[in-house]
Amino acid sequence: MHGPYHSTVKLARPDVRHPTLVLAGCRALVEGDGDDAGLVPALRARGLHARWLAWDDPATLDADLVVLRATWDYTDRLDEFLTWTRQVRNLVNAPAVVAWNTDKRYLADLAAAGVPTVASAFFAPGEEVHIPPSEIVVKPAIGAGSVGAQRFTDAESARRHAAALHADGRTALVQPYDRRIADGETAMVFLGGEQSHAFTKGPMLPPPGATAALDDSGTYATETLRPADPDDELWEVGHAALAAAAARLDVGVEELLYARVDVIGDAADPRLLELELVEPSLGWRQLDEARRDLQQRAFAIGVESALQRLGLGPLGLGPLSHRRP
Repeated sequence: MHGPYHSTVKLARPDVRHPTLVLAGCRALVEGDGDDAGLVPALRARGLHARWLAWDDPATLDADLVVLRATWDYTDRLDEFLTWTRQVRNLVNAPAVVAWNTDKRYLADLAAAGVPTVASAFFAPGEEVHIPPSEIVVKPAIGAGSVGAQRFTDAESARRHAAALHADGRTALVQPYDRRIADGETAMVFLGGEQSHAFTKGPMLPPPGATAALDDSGTYATETLRPADPDDELWEVGHAALAAAAARLDVGVEELLYARVDVIGDAADPRLLELELVEPSLGWRQLDEARRDLQQRAFAIGVESALQRLGLGPLGLGPLSHRRP
């Protein structure tokens, strides 16, 4: 049809709608620490409109999709948090991924799958804690931001810390202190299962017997970050960790919207320290502006893909035609 009449034809039905998206933080830091500030504009550039809410804000239950980003107080309210992950309509990373990854006993699963991992021993409340005759780290098996992690050379002090964790109902994780950590941890970021960028986290644990300094919110230990360009051998550890996690959880690696793999050591003997699939900082500020824009666009495309998998698309072709039941 041609002429003036064509310009007045409505090309959209009144019932079509865009998905509602939430980036989840915590009440102490609703929008995180500022590192994720570019995500809302990156999503908007793809036609996706998101807002920040604390994870325990009831309004999160109305969102079509919730993306975990800065839920850094969950460790003190774990049961409530895990219940909430199952109550929201859709969550990335998925609730089963979150439940598995909130407990550092996942390290035993990855080690069993052949991923080179820092040796880890777990002692539940009531179990006798075995302290090796060497410098060690004792921390809660369920914890975030290095809160509750301490370094020891004295076995009795280590046992007391483990006992305090047990008294609080927590499983204690005992690991050897690897002196290579003085060079920092290499944090490798994956988006949708594909390697994105990396940065180095300076050593956070203070000398034996002391506790780490926390930020003003009290939710995480202060960190010193700088850009990094890891060797292929380190990236291979990251890929292996993601593949093992995906196999354990029966998901595709592409379904992991974001992941951060923290490794210590160099190409000669890299060791996985943590695989972060719940609420890791992604180190966007360690990238130059052009690279940051590019990788945050990849993050937004990953959100699009998640919406499509969940039946909330197709996207990129216009607004949604209906709400998923």
